[in-house]
Amino acid sequence: MRTTLGGLVVAIVSVTGILLGAQSEPPAVNPLAGNADAIQTGMGLFRSRCADCHGMDARGVRGPDLTQVWASGRSDAGLFRTLRRGVAGTEMPSVGPRTPDDEVWKILAYLKTIAAPTTSDVEVGNASNGERVFRAQCAGCHTVNGTGGRLGPDLSRIGSARARGAIVRRVRGATEDFLEGYQPVIITLKNGQTVRGVRKNGDLFSVQIMDGRERIQGYLKSDVREVADGKASAMPVFGTERLNESDLNDLLAYLSTLKGFDPSVR
Repeated sequence: MRTTLGGLVVAIVSVTGILLGAQSEPPAVNPLAGNADAIQTGMGLFRSRCADCHGMDARGVRGPDLTQVWASGRSDAGLFRTLRRGVAGTEMPSVGPRTPDDEVWKILAYLKTIAAPTTSDVEVGNASNGERVFRAQCAGCHTVNGTGGRLGPDLSRIGSARARGAIVRRVRGATEDFLEGYQPVIITLKNGQTVRGVRKNGDLFSVQIMDGRERIQGYLKSDVREVADGKASAMPVFGTERLNESDLNDLLAYLSTLKGFDPSVR
């Protein structure tokens, strides 16, 4: 019994040490930077765990272009914390407590080898005008920094959550999918009336939606004729007749400034 309890104590202390180590402040500079073996392993880890969102070349698909993160001013330590903790309000998850620190550093060591060397690239678009376009065209449904509508997702972190191409596809109407909590839904009441909105919650007996007037509405399924998933996004299609290429570039320039991260974690 003593041996068993002793082993249990050792195990608890070991696990506690691992968890505390994972929570400690990372070094300012990647300890594996330039290590050929670490870079090779990091490439494999990146491709298996990150490429679905960021692309095999790390230039972004759904997630942002990671070849630009150091050029934008981020630091090794800040990026380590981003991977370790995830980014609240975006689809960027934490790597999880079971991922050793050295694997996180290996991923970053690989990414550093394909990173853009400077910030000399000229940004396309006028962010100031893009903000005006956003206020006129988007703020009715989307919130930025606590201001705006709630029918669509909060875009305060869109610049660190989406690649430029993914945003263009969303704006122009080529919707790839619907985010959790924003799936379109059509409820047909027993009197034939239809209510459209986005699904917020639901179970076997009820469904909760936000309607076009941003009102949260709850319905018992026993009181409705049908609850159907919508095929079209609640977001309208912004074709060139509604948003020309110049204004689109300006809008994208503004959205790219919405990083949402605390400068203290750079």
